[in-house]
Amino acid sequence: MVRPNAGTKGVPRLDRETQILDIASEQFGTHGYAATSVAAIAGLAGISKPLIYNYFGSKEGLYEACLDRGGSLVADEIERIARGDTVGIERGMQTLGGMFALLERQRYLWRLFFDVTAPSTGPIADSVTLYADRIGKLAEEGVAELMSLAGNDDELDVSAMTAVWLGIVDSLMNWWVDHPDDTAEQMMQRCLRLLRALLGAVEQ
Repeated sequence: MVRPNAGTKGVPRLDRETQILDIASEQFGTHGYAATSVAAIAGLAGISKPLIYNYFGSKEGLYEACLDRGGSLVADEIERIARGDTVGIERGMQTLGGMFALLERQRYLWRLFFDVTAPSTGPIADSVTLYADRIGKLAEEGVAELMSLAGNDDELDVSAMTAVWLGIVDSLMNWWVDHPDDTAEQMMQRCLRLLRALLGAVEQ
């Protein structure tokens, strides 16, 4: 009979941390902070609770580490696209496509940043704010380019449209998380159809 924590010794720390973060991110993102226990994560990882506390200090520290990793992945991908040559609607659609591809096998990461059961103050809240601001600035930059192409440089209009865009992205991502049978490519094609329908309605 294999012990639950067999194999713990001899595993490089970085590999073990990666394993823990993979499991914890999925559990937190799927079930929420309050409904996820360190014991459950340890059991799925085949290790002891004390080892997780040794690596991350606490449940809060583990969640914060999941946020930092997930936030970096998403923000880095958006920044990669922002450094390209596309502007306007094309940049927005490329951003969506990049996020769908990045998160296809780990969609639960998105919900780490919108978990109402997670602590609303302290390091976790600070991490959420950090990545929300980072992504928000990129969104505002892209929206400002789009509005400028349309001849509109009004700062309040840019601010309002940025809020609209971020709301659309969040709604699409949450819809996608709730429809796991939709692949990244299928979701991208769906977004293109929605965009064409919207533009067609506006032009009528």
